Amino acid sequence: MSDARTTDRPGSAAVPGRAAAVPGPARSHDPEAGPGPRTPEQRGGGARRPAARPAQRAGAGPRTPHRLTAVGGAVVTLGATFLGGALDFWLFGGSGIVMGLAYVAACFQVAVRVRPADLAVAPISGPIAFAITLLVLGGGPGGFVGRIVSLATGLALQAGWLFTGTAISAVIALARHIALGRARRRG
Repeated sequence: MSDARTTDRPGSAAVPGRAAAVPGPARSHDPEAGPGPRTPEQRGGGARRPAARPAQRAGAGPRTPHRLTAVGGAVVTLGATFLGGALDFWLFGGSGIVMGLAYVAACFQVAVRVRPADLAVAPISGPIAFAITLLVLGGGPGGFVGRIVSLATGLALQAGWLFTGTAISAVIALARHIALGRARRRG
């Protein structure tokens, strides 16, 4: 007599609290033994279905853009803004133009390329990346308080770039969210 939690199959482990699956009868491929596996023609399908299409070759058709995760979008925004800020401080002494352009471009790209599930990261990660870049690269007169004052000054002086990049990413994320909602209702 067999316990309900064990199996008679070799190599299978018993799972406590779960009834064992009973294997079905084995099928013989001997034509004398009875019906074996049927072909699609015998099943009444007539012609066979065409085989699955092979994977597309590179450049063979339209491709969807690569999608960023929430963390990937934040990293791209921070990396591009920091790189632009470092280049700006190194070449121009911190005028803010290169950093601002890099920030706006990063905000646009992240808003366009982020996954639909992570659309909220686009307008949120931009200002955080902007502030971190100013905090790290903006020199202040001595200590923690000097850094905070330098950050506040930098944010005030470069508010145009900050608001432009944030507004672009917010508008694109909102438009994508609305378009996805309409597509779900239609389909």
